[in-house]
Amino acid sequence: MDAAEALASLMSPEGRVDPYPAYERLRAHGPIVPAGPGLYAVTGHAEADELLRDARVRVLDDHLRDGLLPTWRESPAVSSIARSMLRTNPPDHSRMRRLAAGAFTPKRIGAMRDVVTAQTDELIDAMAATGRGDAPVDFMAEFAYPLPVGVICELLGVPATDRPLFRRWTADLTGVLEPEITPAELAVADAGAAELRDYFTDLVAARRRRPADDLTTALVQAHDAGDRLSGEELLANLVILLVAGFETTTNLLGNGLAVLLAHSRAADVLRHHPQHAPAYVDELLRFDSPVQLTTRTTGEAVRLDGVEVPAGSWILLLLGAANRDPRRYPRPERFDPWRAQLNPLSFGAGPHYCLGAGLARLEAQVAFPALLRRLPGLAPAGPPRRRIRLTLRGYDHLPVTVGEPLPAAQGGAPAGTAVGSP
Repeated sequence: MDAAEALASLMSPEGRVDPYPAYERLRAHGPIVPAGPGLYAVTGHAEADELLRDARVRVLDDHLRDGLLPTWRESPAVSSIARSMLRTNPPDHSRMRRLAAGAFTPKRIGAMRDVVTAQTDELIDAMAATGRGDAPVDFMAEFAYPLPVGVICELLGVPATDRPLFRRWTADLTGVLEPEITPAELAVADAGAAELRDYFTDLVAARRRRPADDLTTALVQAHDAGDRLSGEELLANLVILLVAGFETTTNLLGNGLAVLLAHSRAADVLRHHPQHAPAYVDELLRFDSPVQLTTRTTGEAVRLDGVEVPAGSWILLLLGAANRDPRRYPRPERFDPWRAQLNPLSFGAGPHYCLGAGLARLEAQVAFPALLRRLPGLAPAGPPRRRIRLTLRGYDHLPVTVGEPLPAAQGGAPAGTAVGSP
């Protein structure tokens, strides 16, 4: 199978549900390979990391977007993504990112640990109530969605009563992030984006009337202060902060729990030794990344690993494949939270490194030990259902049984207890 055929297998419905075999077929041709006219696929960890940091490699700009989809400005989904910090280059990207960065400093994120812990315990209590008598519980609906959406909405100042609205809207909108999208799928994405823009238009108006201590107010005031943020950028960044703020973390929680339930010995170590949660979360990010790919274009020619990538080329950076590069991680198909020098590329690298990566890690580091400790009988309850998505990899449905719960204050070994490898 040549590289183009391997890439076609990745884009198939089967490849989107399980991309790892297709990654290995691509990897057999090298860490960076031509995969079509003007298209290069990257499976190597070092190569992906270098390209993400290279100033000659940029996200899609308006000129290229015009050539691909001349009507993109009429699409609420494409324009929402295009005008946000996610899909802009410096200096616009740097300007927009600075305005939101204050909400995601290590100090601000650390201060949210108690909020995340309290929400985690409340959701575990609710799961336990729903799952009495071994009734199956959908982990995605009952925990993996409400925890991160509650946290990001707290930052944005979205009322709790409105939070259930966002799951369908964002699921629809994120279809536009896939490497291929049909007109019918774009119409669905546009409908979700329009709903989100309408919602944030109303929230912006509310914050102008009554400012609050939240990120929405801060961005509104940045817009109103002058030329630091246009009206279109204001709405686009509110949409992308919401979507990115929980969609990736929802997938991390679902993918991660499925892995832990399949590795009972490793799960038991984390259950009793929650101090190892940071290493576990990084290995979960590496092993089954919630973000599998991103794209870039070359502003000028780039030579890497003996391959000349001409100016104007498209680069498909397969983060999920890079995270399983055997040159970087021996036996990459093995889940091993005791790996040395973990550096998963799940949140990207360079100037577009995910602004909310620290917050996503915090939520997972709190959630997984608490779930395992308080629900020692947690187990799969039937076949899960994967989303047929490649860029954002996750579950639609992950049924579990919860068993007999322990109270929030019970369980766990003292910090510093000696522990061996799982």
